[in-house]
Amino acid sequence: MTNRVAFVTGGAQGIGQGISETLGANGFRVAVADLNLEAAEATAKRIAESGGEAIAVHVDVTDTNSVRGAVKTVTDELGDIEIVVNNAGWDDFMPFLKTSEDFWDKILDINFKGALRVSHIVVPGMVERGFGRVINIGSIEGIRTSHLEAYSYAASKAGVNHLTRIMAKFLAPKHIAVNAIAPGYFPSKMTDAIDDHGAQEVIDDAPMKRMGHPDDLAGIAIYLASRASGFVCGAVIPVDGGLATTA
Repeated sequence: MTNRVAFVTGGAQGIGQGISETLGANGFRVAVADLNLEAAEATAKRIAESGGEAIAVHVDVTDTNSVRGAVKTVTDELGDIEIVVNNAGWDDFMPFLKTSEDFWDKILDINFKGALRVSHIVVPGMVERGFGRVINIGSIEGIRTSHLEAYSYAASKAGVNHLTRIMAKFLAPKHIAVNAIAPGYFPSKMTDAIDDHGAQEVIDDAPMKRMGHPDDLAGIAIYLASRASGFVCGAVIPVDGGLATTA
């Protein structure tokens, strides 16, 4: 399909891994950027073994110098970054009244400011070249409310969803399409923290009566990364088994 360079944060595990492998299988040259370099190397290896091209790169999205270093490594080894997927995220399921300011700061620094940092560093090159795709990974919890989520996580993802709309408005004239995917519940280390009762409630709430699978994101990720989505601007697209309909 393409040989464009895609930079996927949190790209080694969970949803990010699925997006990285899907992009690699469809001809994108993938930078699997993750705090866990060992996991990133394993994902990049799987992409290469399947006939794709990928490198692993360490990145801490809470550290501007780390992001700059990762972007330089990718640019030197693969070329200019044309697609960025702001996927890195974190949560620890607990009631709001049990959280602390340190917890809120960590949530916002990774989930919201992480997307800001990466975009702030990568987007200028896209503007200069006159082409780019930014795909932010928001959450259905930024659209609906749930008793499972600490307020800070849901608010951080609502911020990502709206950041997408603002970026889209001002970058569209520069030929850069900015959109977001709002996943529902997918198996991951984060959702592993939900107890069995909570997990069953999530499944019961979803009209499709199941959690998502990484393959469920494959089509929308490829679409938003490609020229086919060139007139899609500022969309926040739920991939959630219908949870948004229950908000």
